[in-house]
Amino acid sequence: MRSRLSPTFLIGCALVGAVLAVAVVSLVWLPFEPSDTSGGRLAPPGGDHLLGTDKLGRDLLTQLMVGARIALTVGVGSVLVGGVLGVTAGLIAGFATRWLDDAISAFLDILIAFPTLLLAMLVVAVREASLGSAILAIGLAMSAVVARLTRVLVKRVLAQDYITAARTSGTSWPRVVTEHVMPNIWPTVLVNLALQLGLAVLAEASLSYLGLGPPPPNASWGRLLQEAQATVLTAPVGAIAPGVLLVVLVVGVNLVADGFRDLADPTRRRTR
Repeated sequence: MRSRLSPTFLIGCALVGAVLAVAVVSLVWLPFEPSDTSGGRLAPPGGDHLLGTDKLGRDLLTQLMVGARIALTVGVGSVLVGGVLGVTAGLIAGFATRWLDDAISAFLDILIAFPTLLLAMLVVAVREASLGSAILAIGLAMSAVVARLTRVLVKRVLAQDYITAARTSGTSWPRVVTEHVMPNIWPTVLVNLALQLGLAVLAEASLSYLGLGPPPPNASWGRLLQEAQATVLTAPVGAIAPGVLLVVLVVGVNLVADGFRDLADPTRRRTR
């Protein structure tokens, strides 16, 4: 098994693992309380504050550690919401009659064309800006992409001769789904969900940058970027650090997704 793992996959696991480790540590230990403003405004790195402080006097390392937890929580939560809704809708569309399939496909196309940020604004208008609202908004936007992919994969599997043979032999549709459809579509769906995780992290940072993400004292990387833009020349660490962490996490997730794709499609790996 080890020989099948590509170097890029291992690098991706290392990057994601590093961010995950920071998020787990933040659950049990933080250098300072997230709301502690006793550090002085824009203190330089050093001493008790390894990365300095922000414009409110909060420890920047503490804010970044909490931000890692927020990013992964929203990313994983959105993938779970989008995966459950998307796979379910895709299965229904794949097995549906033509008119129902057309109706679901049209609805998915509309939802995909609807910008995630506008959808988030609608969700926030109904609910207050919160961690749950961000997960729900991103998950709903993600579910349409997952549903369309699942529908295509299900249609492709159902067109195979062994499905006809299974139905002729008396196999029920639930058994067809569990024994034939899901085993054949889950590798591709898993790769897509891994890619969607990276997009969800970026979407959460964008929402927080616009003030639509988790409100204070939640320290989102996007909100840290927004707060640091006015002092980027005098205190660049406050803007550089969250941006670097965003790049590390998103690149790591994409490398892991690429590794999943290689494992799911050995022929692709051999052609490299």
